[in-house]
Amino acid sequence: MTPGTGSSAGAPGTAPPLVEVPGPSALGGGWRRFADLLWLVATTEFKRNYFGTVLGYMWSLIRPLLLFAVLLFVFTKVIRLGSGVPNYPVLLLLNIVLFTFFAEATQNAVTSVVNQESVVRKTQFPRLVIPLAIVLTTFFNLCINLLVVFAFLLAWGIDPAWTWLLFFPALALLVAFTVSVSMLLSVLYVRFRDVLMIWAVFSQVLFYGTPVIYPAEIIPAEYQRIMFANPIAPLFEQIRVWVIDPSAPSASDVVGGAAGLLPAAAIFIGVSVLAVWLFRREAPRVAEDL
Repeated sequence: MTPGTGSSAGAPGTAPPLVEVPGPSALGGGWRRFADLLWLVATTEFKRNYFGTVLGYMWSLIRPLLLFAVLLFVFTKVIRLGSGVPNYPVLLLLNIVLFTFFAEATQNAVTSVVNQESVVRKTQFPRLVIPLAIVLTTFFNLCINLLVVFAFLLAWGIDPAWTWLLFFPALALLVAFTVSVSMLLSVLYVRFRDVLMIWAVFSQVLFYGTPVIYPAEIIPAEYQRIMFANPIAPLFEQIRVWVIDPSAPSASDVVGGAAGLLPAAAIFIGVSVLAVWLFRREAPRVAEDL
């Protein structure tokens, strides 16, 4: 072979070219392994949260009940906002329990991937397990709380109706949006640590921008469409109609027709798609960014 011809890649003593090896993906290891790890991590975290406490799992109920008691006193005895709202105490309790689930799951998910740095660095650990386990753990708390809430509804004198069945698809949508937001926040926090403070403020804005402590119909008409661009606001209003007060205006009634709900639907879908795309893109490089 004449000098300058051929390739030296295979010459003795020459190091092979470096090839970039991608890190574990969001689901790395297959669906079965992913599901097993998700259940194991979520149940372990749920038990760990109450291990060694005197009241145990009762703490998952005490926290929203304390907030409910304070707000009920303020809005029925001081401001008297709820005095003209049918079944206001049970409406307030149900709304607080549902929003507490959304707020706690998303807030805890922000730092979840970073807090599990030692786990993230392990080979083939599916990154998506981490934020989903946070949501699933919080969902366990929600299930306990809902049992008490519906017992309270029956004791209050609200008769069961077939529309109660519609609560479950509405709850599924709330959980799906919570998962999407949690995925998005957890992967953004890896690179941008301001996300924690931003979301802490924004979740408070959402609390007051969602019909949790007040009925949607008291909002001035010019602001109702803005409020119902919030994807969880229509869910809370529909749950009120289906579970507590069938005579209350539906979400579409509040915004003047189904077309008024399109912004909320677009944001819901947009956040979900963005969360899936961004998490799948960033998952293999999370360990490098930490």
